[in-house]
Amino acid sequence: MTTFPRDTRAWLGAMLCSLPLALSAFDVHAAPEGKTDCIAPAKPGGGWDFTCRATARALQELDLIPAGMQTVNIPGASGGVAFSHVRAKRNDDNDLIVAASTATTTRLAQRRYAGGDRDQVRWVNAMGADYGIVAVPEDSPYDDLAELLDALEKNPQSVSFSGGDVVGGFDHLKVLMAAREAGIDDLRDIKYLAFDSGSVAITQLLGGHLDAFTGDVSEAMSFVESGDLRLLAVFSEERLPGELSDVPTAREQGIDVVAPNWRGFYVPGGVSDAAYADWKETLDTLYDSAQWKQIMKTNGLLPFHKSGDDMERFVEKQVNDIRELSETLGLVAS
Repeated sequence: MTTFPRDTRAWLGAMLCSLPLALSAFDVHAAPEGKTDCIAPAKPGGGWDFTCRATARALQELDLIPAGMQTVNIPGASGGVAFSHVRAKRNDDNDLIVAASTATTTRLAQRRYAGGDRDQVRWVNAMGADYGIVAVPEDSPYDDLAELLDALEKNPQSVSFSGGDVVGGFDHLKVLMAAREAGIDDLRDIKYLAFDSGSVAITQLLGGHLDAFTGDVSEAMSFVESGDLRLLAVFSEERLPGELSDVPTAREQGIDVVAPNWRGFYVPGGVSDAAYADWKETLDTLYDSAQWKQIMKTNGLLPFHKSGDDMERFVEKQVNDIRELSETLGLVAS
């Protein structure tokens, strides 16, 4: 057996004692070393695409990531194609985040992602809330939400809606919840056409093919500013600040429906704990920055922040709550 001198033994002992600490430090700081990706589960335009592109730009400008972040658009099935892609192809990719929202949890709650469940990915952060709206073209005959719902009450097929979410998704649910509050029984007769993104849905509306749009503030703002759209109602607890302060809430118009659509991210289910912790810390830092606060203000997002374990618990509860509502409407897949 080899015998080392006393001073060598002491040196080796010190090195061995420090090794777990060194490995622990290496594990904790498993930050990305190169380019990262953000998957937007829709075509360019719309809420998920905005979430990825705004986040990527801000992370780079604040030097919170070491290199560029690419936005990868994977549309289809209201996020279902992207969800399946992440599970099958990139389940252990530490350098990936995926844009998500209440639309994501809605489809998971309704079991609309083939074989998908909320615990197959890790929910990392919510970066603000984008409230639901009902909008019409500038020349629409409907002046407020009450007039539109009165038309639906007389004939549920008289008003057709476009949205950037699939049938039964959260955009669709907003209209059904409002109609139910108005006393309309034939909810399944209400016409809703689904498109791959909010921008496409609004374009179809403005083309004269439909009557109203159901979506979120961030999807509609540029069309409102251009004068092409009018907002009939926002599904928030109180009126939104700034230039949207003149838009009445649904509650003000006798329809007690509040529909916040959080904007945030999940990461693949197989990422390391260290990578998950690093993404949480990075996105927390971004959320607290003055730059992100300005992005939220400009795009109609209101403060709404959850991360790590709090985010996981929030998503679990939201999935359960939406499933209960969807079951009463017959929207949960067997």
